Amino acid sequence: MTTTVNADTSTGGAIVTGDASGNLGLQADGTTLLTLSGNKASFNKGITEEYEAVTSTSNATTVNLNNATNFSHTLTENTTFTFSNPVASGEASSFTLKIVQDASASGFAVTWPAAVDWPNATAPTLTATASAVDYFVFITHDGGTTWYGFTAGQALG
Repeated sequence: MTTTVNADTSTGGAIVTGDASGNLGLQADGTTLLTLSGNKASFNKGITEEYEAVTSTSNATTVNLNNATNFSHTLTENTTFTFSNPVASGEASSFTLKIVQDASASGFAVTWPAAVDWPNATAPTLTATASAVDYFVFITHDGGTTWYGFTAGQALG
């Protein structure tokens, strides 16, 4: 048995199909984009993630995982980061963060959340040259109690 929902693709709708085994599929323009089978999701045409440029106010910057999974921040002052809205413990949340120094090479500093566990228990030193780009990756599996932080690259810009 197959069930189809919202099959009016002439108005931009998608087709959702389900079979007797409990498998679900999402199609648009005749192409299967997503298949849910058991406890696995298969993306058939790649994925796109949200990107957000975050700004600081009064030396504070929030990375809100309800908004995106890829972030950038151009430093305009020293700032303290807060990471908000990870998924519940037992599931994983991860994101990337691009830090850009200002064009004047002011050498602004970042204070990371205390929950960030860096390799060797040492937070990286930001590149202080004008418009320098440093990239970081963070992951948690306990609802944000511990964030594992990794340097993906430094002095990229």
